[in-house]
Amino acid sequence: MGQSGDEAGAAVEGDPRPQAQLSVVTGRTADPDSPAPSSRPAATVTIVGEAATRWARLQAGRDIPPEIRAKAAADPWAFDPDAFRAPAVPVDTPSRAAGLALLGAGGTVLDVGCGGGDAAFALAERATHVTGVDARQEMLDLFAADAAARGVPHRAVLGAWPGSAAEAGRADVVVCHHVLHNVVDLPPFLTALTAAARRGVVVEMLRQHPMAWLDPLWERFHGLVRLPPATDEDAIAVLRELGIEPEVRRWERVPRPSADPVWVTRRLCLPADRTSEVAAALAGLHRPNDLTTITWTT
Repeated sequence: MGQSGDEAGAAVEGDPRPQAQLSVVTGRTADPDSPAPSSRPAATVTIVGEAATRWARLQAGRDIPPEIRAKAAADPWAFDPDAFRAPAVPVDTPSRAAGLALLGAGGTVLDVGCGGGDAAFALAERATHVTGVDARQEMLDLFAADAAARGVPHRAVLGAWPGSAAEAGRADVVVCHHVLHNVVDLPPFLTALTAAARRGVVVEMLRQHPMAWLDPLWERFHGLVRLPPATDEDAIAVLRELGIEPEVRRWERVPRPSADPVWVTRRLCLPADRTSEVAAALAGLHRPNDLTTITWTT
């Protein structure tokens, strides 16, 4: 899951709080043998492309307006860390296949926005060591406890990405699942992923922002008309502006259980006494299960 998944350090899928404001950033394609990103000299190429600007604009538009957030009776971002526990047996997905292919006979793994460690533990059979990075301590605690129980050599790094890149160090394979939709300023985030990987990077994301399916409810209950959500195509366009041509595979995951009306009510910043209204409104909404695996070598 990534910048548990909201800030770029752990990724709780569907937590759209922006990680950073749009800014002019610099970056470059990583040299696989160079030091960790933050220990390098400043990059000399300014990257401010149309795709990066579009991504930032759409992502910034996903935040909850302060006037709505101020009326919330409960924290709309609250979540149960245990819901992000990795399965005991990894699910075979295109993302897992891509990670295993990069690992080959074996190697180290860095999971950016690790959450409970789903992405890293899916590669554990060939991983000699896994490092989990997350912005939330409760996620790292879950990751570390599960790694120990599985007998996986591991290290946990607390912090948002890319600020935590120097402490995290480099690995043979970098995985980052369900984090990109929690990032506003995407070029430095992607540049740091590339710089941290000796062999390659595997990103998994929903084809559009994970909370976009609730947009009709924001309009229904708050009169809030959202901007169109950023998509996987938008993220791929930013990669291409960085000089990276990724391999892309689109697929569908097994449908998840229906969304909990109590959770959705809280996410919409509505009082608990409106849960029945939310439940009725949810009946007509489709929750997408379309995923994209984006892979590139370094």
